[in-house]
Amino acid sequence: MAARLRDGHGGMTVLSDLLASVFERGAGAAKRGDWSRRPVEELADALISAHGEISGTLLAEQILARYGTKDDAEKLAFFHHLAGAMNVDPAAARAALDAYEAAPSRSSYRAFLHEAEPPRQELIRRLNRLPGATGTLVAMRADLLRLGRGVPELEALDLDFRHLFASWFNRGFLVLRRITWDTPARVLEKIIAYEAVHAIDSWDDLRRRVQPDDRRCFAFFHPAMPDEPLIFVEVALTRGIPGAVQPLLAEGRDALEAVEADTAVFYSISNCQSGLAGISFGNSLIKQVAGDLAGELPNIARFVTLSPIPGLMRWVDAERITPEGGDLPGLAAHYLLNAKGRGTAPLDPVARFHLGNGAIVHALHAQADLSEKGRAQSGGVMVNYLYDLRRAAERHEAFAGDGTIAATSAVKSLATSAEKMLATRADKTAQTKTT
Repeated sequence: MAARLRDGHGGMTVLSDLLASVFERGAGAAKRGDWSRRPVEELADALISAHGEISGTLLAEQILARYGTKDDAEKLAFFHHLAGAMNVDPAAARAALDAYEAAPSRSSYRAFLHEAEPPRQELIRRLNRLPGATGTLVAMRADLLRLGRGVPELEALDLDFRHLFASWFNRGFLVLRRITWDTPARVLEKIIAYEAVHAIDSWDDLRRRVQPDDRRCFAFFHPAMPDEPLIFVEVALTRGIPGAVQPLLAEGRDALEAVEADTAVFYSISNCQSGLAGISFGNSLIKQVAGDLAGELPNIARFVTLSPIPGLMRWVDAERITPEGGDLPGLAAHYLLNAKGRGTAPLDPVARFHLGNGAIVHALHAQADLSEKGRAQSGGVMVNYLYDLRRAAERHEAFAGDGTIAATSAVKSLATSAEKMLATRADKTAQTKTT
């Protein structure tokens, strides 16, 4: 009987494998009762030390289930445990580096890598072996970002999450899917919920954005989170470059046949998962969508955005500028080209994103977004960023290298006029004060 059950290679019998699995499951089930009474921090320590696959799975299940029931104070305590007890041992890492420097070899390098990587990275990997755990870990990082802001050791812990997520969510694993009216409702509901630029007010509003022939919506998904969009873009196919968003979203507008359009307008890009902040998808999304549309519709000659300028009015207030008449487009041009955040990077986050992807500041439009949000953040001004796919890489390199901002002559002229206007007003104010 035993001979019949052997695998043909002299290995353990199928029966032996089966019995070993049963006994290990039984032992794991017995331990599970004890684990439920132990702090989740102890379970995390035990998972790092676990050698059996089944015991590791049971521990991971307990940790993630228990974490999901915790309040913010308990989650914060868990994060502090990971940041402290599972941190790098500097002395051990230093000694391993010295040993590698003195005698470089496979073994000394392996020892250095082992000491240089904090145990919490292995904990996150082992948790992710559990089916369905990836989404839970993304939510865990969202909690960490929310609770750990400004806490140095927790911000260091976040780098470990970010390092692993950058590998797990790299472009090679992402799947681009078109969102249509036939997409499952559970996904459409999330598109409505995650829309961050122009709110989707109803199912009819969503239908107007995904069903007509001159509208497209595309999203990136990850195989481990198949019903959770990571980022999505809404596209309007138009004749000419639009200068206002309300006509694109209007109820009762006349739809255009896609083959009659000559411009693809990216009018809304929304990141969906706060736990994936800092993991870049937008560049790949825009370029793949543009490439796919160019293949589908060869009549499309231009790829542009119609983008908000979310930091404009904050900057105007901070600079104590009082706009007059039609000042805002010029001020917006000056702001986009000259207002800086860190180093040479533009202050405006949307400008950083598109310019970093190799776009050019193409045109500015007053009264382009008349919504309450649009007026509050940018005085109603919107901007077109133009993507010339032939020159995007060149412009990206120039922007990344020395902060060069590509802009049309019309935008540069607006910015120069605004600078002169502000200088003139400043002189008049100074003269008034002296007299």
